[in-house]
Amino acid sequence: MIGLIGSLGFFVVFLFIVVLLNAIRVVREYERLVVFRLGRVRPGEKGPGLVLLIPIIDRAIKVGLRTVTMDVPPQDIITKDNVSVKVNAVIYFRVVNAQDAVIQVENYLYATSQIAQTTLRSILGQAELDELLSEREKQNQALQQVIDRQTEPWGVKVTTVEVKNVDLPQEMQRAIARQAEAERERRAKIINAEGEYQAAARLAEAASVIAREPAAMQLRYLQTLAEIATENNSTTIFPVPVDFLRAFMTSMAKK
Repeated sequence: MIGLIGSLGFFVVFLFIVVLLNAIRVVREYERLVVFRLGRVRPGEKGPGLVLLIPIIDRAIKVGLRTVTMDVPPQDIITKDNVSVKVNAVIYFRVVNAQDAVIQVENYLYATSQIAQTTLRSILGQAELDELLSEREKQNQALQQVIDRQTEPWGVKVTTVEVKNVDLPQEMQRAIARQAEAERERRAKIINAEGEYQAAARLAEAASVIAREPAAMQLRYLQTLAEIATENNSTTIFPVPVDFLRAFMTSMAKK
């Protein structure tokens, strides 16, 4: 009989310890507890620190407040100019209201992932391919604003959305490569034409100077002869008209 009473007492003590442990919750700094008492939510979030619950009556759900990084799977998108591309992204979000994250939606992680996928298709489908490739920051901001507006009733704040990769069909990649090559050739031709224009302008200025000073032509002629003799390392004989020397000497006498 004494043994039976001792066993019963041990069982009662053990049961009391189990109930007491279930009634005590330690909540970390980045967590909050949403407490339901007989099915009704208790006002306010519990934590961080030590939280006491009424056994059997209270039920607590733990919600993390840290930023969640979630990959958005690749989505098939048809752009505004009818180009089929595959786009994936990454989304950063966190819970700012734990009660809404528990009460307003069944699974806020899954719901945020699904809304991100549908928004990615709808927003990027409104842009042309050139905008999708060159205006990445603009598309990221549009995605963040739309997704954040839709997740706000769930107590979820979307902080950043980044488009990671835009996969193009092979034929479109070849077309873009040809377009880039044609653009480079166009720029090269413009630069070449601009150089020829500047050289022609300089030659016109030099011709104007020579026309005003006949002796300049004579000096240029002699300079050319000296350059030819230096480069070829040989003796070159040029007949020099007397009129040429007379004109040169006359211009020098006037100076």
